[in-house]
Amino acid sequence: MNHSGQFPKTRLRRLRQNSRLRNLIRETRLDTGRLVLPLFIRHGANAKIPVQSMPGHAQISVDHLEAEIKEITGLGIKSVLLFGIPAMKDSLGQDSYSDQGIIQSAIRMIKKIDPTLLVISDVCLCEYTDHGHCGVVEGRDHSHEVDVDNDKTLTLLAKQAVSHAQAGADVIAPSANMDGMVHAIREALDVAGFQHVPILSYSAKYASSMYGPFRHAAEGAPKFGDRRTYQMDSGNAKEAVRECALDIAEGADMLMVKPAHTYLDVVYQVKQTYPALPLAAYHTSGEFAMIKAAAEKGWIDERKSVFEILTAIQRAGADFVITYYAKEVAGWLREDR
Repeated sequence: MNHSGQFPKTRLRRLRQNSRLRNLIRETRLDTGRLVLPLFIRHGANAKIPVQSMPGHAQISVDHLEAEIKEITGLGIKSVLLFGIPAMKDSLGQDSYSDQGIIQSAIRMIKKIDPTLLVISDVCLCEYTDHGHCGVVEGRDHSHEVDVDNDKTLTLLAKQAVSHAQAGADVIAPSANMDGMVHAIREALDVAGFQHVPILSYSAKYASSMYGPFRHAAEGAPKFGDRRTYQMDSGNAKEAVRECALDIAEGADMLMVKPAHTYLDVVYQVKQTYPALPLAAYHTSGEFAMIKAAAEKGWIDERKSVFEILTAIQRAGADFVITYYAKEVAGWLREDR
């Protein structure tokens, strides 16, 4: 205390009093280059169908990609994550590994429009199967305990990954949560001559309630049962670290935690355990929709809330964030310059 009995300003308080100084010394900073925008590509032509539960997002056909990609790159977004909605679904999700599949066609088109845009392709079967599960399902007893044939699924995931790489995907992102999927995909890519294509594994993917709007957008909701037999239990954090260790041993180049906002502790633990590997965090459709709904009601300030949440995800340890807010954040960051 000084002679007047008042506490002197501390160093920390002095550093907070000037807005330009606060910005200069900020520890965690949002950057458009670290945001990945998911896109939903559907079959057909001249299609742009709004997703009601995800304001600002739509299912778009391949012929609408040019305008979409020009808008994305014009905002400074450098990476996209692709999901497909095929014309026909079947028990094996054959469109997912067809050379003329919806995502394969989209990748080729994007690379013609802008070869510099980083294209990450999601590798899973849920959007392509008539039952909506992430792999081959033999029995359909309509119970919650769905039995996915792990080994048969690995063969299809490997074929899908190779077909995406052949179309020009820069990164393969397997999300099916099958045991051994990273190994199977790495081996298949190497044999096909794509040793240079990295794998971003959905290593810690939880059986979460935060996927509802996505399942509507991607038309990939399970027709029976749920995915708890092959996605992680929300009460487990140590298991996430073990799952990451297995994926690293199988050849994963990057790791992911999904969801992000509601699993910040897992993001932190994974990054602290494996600091050398790039870590993605997926700010999911449900997390996006909750903010949107509250903002539309006037209950929260959307821009401030999004900045705070995405900053928290990065502060927890994410090197980059997959988010449906990528466009809006890119625009807001430009306004702040």
